Amino acid sequence: MDLANYLRREFAYNEWANQEVLAGMRAHETDARSLQLMGHILAAERLWLERMRKQPQTIPVWPTFDLEECNALAAAIARQWRDFLTALTEFSQTVSYKNSKGELWSSTVLDVLTHVVLHSAYHRGQIASHTRESGKSPAYTDFIHAARHGLID
Repeated sequence: MDLANYLRREFAYNEWANQEVLAGMRAHETDARSLQLMGHILAAERLWLERMRKQPQTIPVWPTFDLEECNALAAAIARQWRDFLTALTEFSQTVSYKNSKGELWSSTVLDVLTHVVLHSAYHRGQIASHTRESGKSPAYTDFIHAARHGLID
């Protein structure tokens, strides 16, 4: 598998996992912290895409979204990432951006894409912990589960 297809698969997993968490959040009452984390996941995914496209930031990194807003943003950002990855051919080029502290940084496209998937997985794990602490079963979002069951391309 070449790098472009590998990354498309990673983002297909990321999209699937976000949808699984959102479905779990719809199925039972969601605690405020989990909703805040899901909003952050989606806002950060959008922010990184905007940075890659050299566009201005359109939403805060820690937005206050309700579940419907999270669902809408998840669908929109998944489509945008698919379009971006379909057109992407160069992974070693650098992207310059300012972080949330206003510091100027440069990272390779590959490092940014890797970060987006890992950052989202990290916070989905926090959501799973909050869900479990509230006595509910969290969404099962393991990559290997999705791969074994053909849930991602």
